[in-house]
Amino acid sequence: MKQATIQYPDGLPRALKLSDREFSEELGFLAAAKLYELGRVTAGQAADLAGLPRLVFLERLEQIGVPAINLRNEEIEAEIRAALELAS
Repeated sequence: MKQATIQYPDGLPRALKLSDREFSEELGFLAAAKLYELGRVTAGQAADLAGLPRLVFLERLEQIGVPAINLRNEEIEAEIRAALELAS
């Protein structure tokens, strides 16, 4: 697996009341969540990036206001059409 490096000011984790490890984990989760929110990765890929089980990742999204179900308008419309066809 590849690794990325990000620079941040000394003392930032402490200012956020996080240990260095907690800060690193938070950065990984937030990056994965944003990529998922933008539709760039699947929930499974984002969970892997965050180092979390898929269901735990999806549950944690609520804490930062990201919907766990990430459908585009055309996908929503297709789901509604399919549901209406099943109901007929």
